[in-house]
Amino acid sequence: MIRLVLADDHEIVRAGLRALLERHSDEFEIVAEASTGEDAVALCRDTEVDLVLMDLRFGTGLSGVEATSRIRSLPDAPRVLVVTNYDTDAEILRAIEAGASGYLLKDTAPAELFTAIVAAAGSASALSPAVAAKLMAQMRGPAATLTPREVQVLEAVAVGYSNREIAHRMFLSEGTVKTHLTNAFGKLGVRSRTAAVAQARARGIIGEATDHP
Repeated sequence: MIRLVLADDHEIVRAGLRALLERHSDEFEIVAEASTGEDAVALCRDTEVDLVLMDLRFGTGLSGVEATSRIRSLPDAPRVLVVTNYDTDAEILRAIEAGASGYLLKDTAPAELFTAIVAAAGSASALSPAVAAKLMAQMRGPAATLTPREVQVLEAVAVGYSNREIAHRMFLSEGTVKTHLTNAFGKLGVRSRTAAVAQARARGIIGEATDHP
């Protein structure tokens, strides 16, 4: 029996997942639901859980990536399977780097979801075909050479922050921010901030709408 926590800020999504999973009550047990990242972390700290189905974005508080990182740092940490609408390269990489065992999109077929849950709970990787294809394309293309920090700086540029504001928010020197941007420009084959953001969005490195860093 795989013990699950459903972590999503939309009640209707949690209800849909519960309805699907309860069809296989001999395999899966939903022990709790969480509507915030903080709740998900607390539940995993205080409850015996094998796997968390984690959304990436909550209305307030911790993001899914931050919650995943905290959950994976707990003693006897459960596995985390991301189930989300967001599929940019940056989102996928951050989730995997935070410790997620898999990454599915919410339009995944039920049979694929069940297979992924079993795989992730058993310490195997579980990626939807669309996500796996993105990762493979990224490994083959120039986008793979952008570091996570370079991506974060580009996202901050996309929001509209100046180098000084980015440096303050990320606890970096302004010179370091300029270095990250210069490196990103070279890797993307552009010469300006506007072109870098456009190119990064076109390649799926950052999304059309970015959160504040």
